[in-house]
Amino acid sequence: MTLRIDNTLTGSKEAFAPIEEGKVRMYVCGVTVYDDIHMGHGRSIVVFDVVRRYLQHLGYEVTFVTNFTDVDDKIIGRANERGISALDLSEEYIETYFRDIDSLGVRRADIYPRASTSMPYIIDMVREIVDRGYAYPVPDGSVYFRVRRVPGYGRLSNRTLDEMRPTGRIDPAEGKEDPLDFAIWKGAKPGEISWASPWGEGRPGWHIECSAMIRHFLGDVIDIHGGGNDLVFPHHENEILQTEAVTGGVLARYWMHNGMLETKGEDGSMEKMSKSLRNFFKVKDVAAKFDKQTIRFYFLNTHYRSPLAYGEENMVEAKNALGRLWNNYRDLQACARGGASGDPDNVLPIIDSARKGFAASMDDDFNTCAAIESLFAFARDTNRMMSEGVLTREGAGAALAFYGEVDGVLGILPDEGGSDDSSDAVMSILVDLRQELRKRRQYDLADMIRDRAREAGYSLEDSADGAKWKKI
Repeated sequence: MTLRIDNTLTGSKEAFAPIEEGKVRMYVCGVTVYDDIHMGHGRSIVVFDVVRRYLQHLGYEVTFVTNFTDVDDKIIGRANERGISALDLSEEYIETYFRDIDSLGVRRADIYPRASTSMPYIIDMVREIVDRGYAYPVPDGSVYFRVRRVPGYGRLSNRTLDEMRPTGRIDPAEGKEDPLDFAIWKGAKPGEISWASPWGEGRPGWHIECSAMIRHFLGDVIDIHGGGNDLVFPHHENEILQTEAVTGGVLARYWMHNGMLETKGEDGSMEKMSKSLRNFFKVKDVAAKFDKQTIRFYFLNTHYRSPLAYGEENMVEAKNALGRLWNNYRDLQACARGGASGDPDNVLPIIDSARKGFAASMDDDFNTCAAIESLFAFARDTNRMMSEGVLTREGAGAALAFYGEVDGVLGILPDEGGSDDSSDAVMSILVDLRQELRKRRQYDLADMIRDRAREAGYSLEDSADGAKWKKI
């Protein structure tokens, strides 16, 4: 089987072949840090966390970079409202960003560059673009990119120049040659944070920071560039222009874009979750009600490219569905502790089929929804074996090892893993004590142990193979 990626640039699924054998260079556009992240951000962050995990699962050495835009009009405006510096505001929300992604079970990227600490190579890239004739300064100290100078603009979003409009992030400027031209350097305005440059005091435009960071940390060409599909135009289109103006080659071989999280508007129609529409739900608020595995399951149980409806009822539905998988997982743990010993061969074909199904799904453009369905099929098969009494202790252990293997990619199973030595020891004592009480016909005490264990979150069950326990 070969991993295939639905490449936004070509509009087709393509076999994945990295630039350098065994290594993957991957960049995902991060957030503008002027507020807490919302669930729409959370979806993209979890999606690309899983993409990176699966590439590592396949044996690739992945260098993963995602940035912070910490210099921006919104940041400056919010900082002025609060009477603090723009960088102090950004630092505050970078700290909360890490808190929130931890609550989603997301592994940290290798590098988190910031616009504010990337000025030397941002300015160098702007200078090189100007020197090559692809950009020009204007009287207020800004520098604009000549959009019509690079052929093929619009190929990522399948737009023509005639269909395009200015992005709205740029104020009309004296000396601007074309309405489509965009700022790669913004001349400083009174009271704004700024840096010295050959064109005067200023700060970078939104698009240039990603191009410069990619080039500095990962090189001229990377394997995978990702982000939400709302970034295709103009952000990613403009990144391509900037990089091609300097390198003469492609920026990324594979472009991946996740679909938007949507909420129901006042008129009943679905609309993109965004801060501008004030229809967003913060990750920290959702994480206060639901565990990280439920949130990840909710995101991953739909293909990443598809839109996804959000509401608390969707989260409850996800929690209930995931609960069925957790029940199987914990029953397997109980069987691995208290089942009959014997050959595991009868479960090995089921494990092999589930492993192949999982891999085939993930190799098909990271189809986590289909991969999860293969786990539910696995749960049904192993539940049947346990109910029939044909799954041995060793077989249950092999099944749990498979669960651990795939959960290294998805991150949706309980944190405690297959064993907790202290819990195992205490519960084994209670099981033995309860069995002894039953032998002595002291059923009231035996039932009390069972009931108190359930109150503490553990289930004690009697079976033909003896007593078993599991966390509930």
